[in-house]
Amino acid sequence: MQLGTEGYSPATLRKVLHATARDSFQQASVDLAALAGLTISSSHLQRLALRFGSEWAAHRDAEVQAFQQKKLRVAYRAAPQVASVMLDGGRLQTRADDAGSGVSDPQWREFKAASLETLRSQVQTADPQPQPPGRYRDRQQVARLAAELKAARGGAAAPSGGRRRRSRRRSRRRLPRPRKVVRTVVATLADSERFGWQVAAEVHRRGLHKAGRKACVCDGQKYNWSIWQMHLVMLGFVPILDFLHLLVYLYAAAGAAEGKGSDAAWVLYEAWLALAWSGRVGALLKALRVVGERLGKPPAQAKEDDPRRVVWEAVGYVEGNRDKMRYPQYRRLGLPISSAGVESVIKQLNRRVKGTEKFWAEGGAEALLQVRAAYLSEDGRFERYGEMPRPRGRAVGGGRLGRT
Repeated sequence: MQLGTEGYSPATLRKVLHATARDSFQQASVDLAALAGLTISSSHLQRLALRFGSEWAAHRDAEVQAFQQKKLRVAYRAAPQVASVMLDGGRLQTRADDAGSGVSDPQWREFKAASLETLRSQVQTADPQPQPPGRYRDRQQVARLAAELKAARGGAAAPSGGRRRRSRRRSRRRLPRPRKVVRTVVATLADSERFGWQVAAEVHRRGLHKAGRKACVCDGQKYNWSIWQMHLVMLGFVPILDFLHLLVYLYAAAGAAEGKGSDAAWVLYEAWLALAWSGRVGALLKALRVVGERLGKPPAQAKEDDPRRVVWEAVGYVEGNRDKMRYPQYRRLGLPISSAGVESVIKQLNRRVKGTEKFWAEGGAEALLQVRAAYLSEDGRFERYGEMPRPRGRAVGGGRLGRT
């Protein structure tokens, strides 16, 4: 049977890892019983998944150390045509370790994630999309995009509307945008410095630094650009401010200036959108400041939705990222201008680790992030990691596995 250190065959462990990467331990237990005839308790599945995840985290850390010592080998001979690194963060709930039964000291923690993609696109002599896409000029769709991004940041549920989503997908297929080839995912609870080294090691391992055209696409969070500055700028990765987050700032500022949902606000938003899309950052800043001066500076204790605060936050956002907003140039080079890839990764990570009833010990959260990240990666690492040599010794006692 080729039993492993847990007393299970490799085929059984593959089923266990697949089930626990996809869904909660309780649901994984039900699925394994119904689909594979395996009776394994949810608590035992948790121990198995967290042991594997901890081993994979150790493997990741060993690769980072090898990279720092200039000993990490590039796994691919052929250089990709285009590569992108997209960075973002999600949230999960942790609890105190070794505090007995129940949940002690619950708190929200940020985890960091990166989507590293190889892409396929063409360099063009002229801007292939000189006008903003229709979805950015549709009032309902823009309001929905703004609500979705706001909900993603705050943890609320985004509004539903399947019919609008389908029409948006059809319009996206017509856009001359880069096409994803292979994605891999890095995720961790570690601080931004260690996360940066993890991303840099993955870039090297996949040979993304050898790509002819490279982009780092993020929102305006400072730690994202600190990672770019330390690890990617020297490799030629072009910094690009995610256009969707910029759009949300402009839409909110227009609503604050002229009244949320008003016709005047929409006219103002469309004017700012045209300036941003065409890369006329100086003119955009001037227009935003005119509105800001008309409203006045916000007081120190201004509420989050104070119109003055909303407008001046948009001014600061554009000012702080003006060197990353050359969108016509990026489109000509066939580079992505949206971090939708990592936004999707965050949603898929959240689906496994985030929930009102999910409270993780820190080590457990880190381990499960590794399992889920490997599952979401498209380079076969989930299967490859599952076949790595295992440490000696049993994770649990015998007699745990039964047949339904």
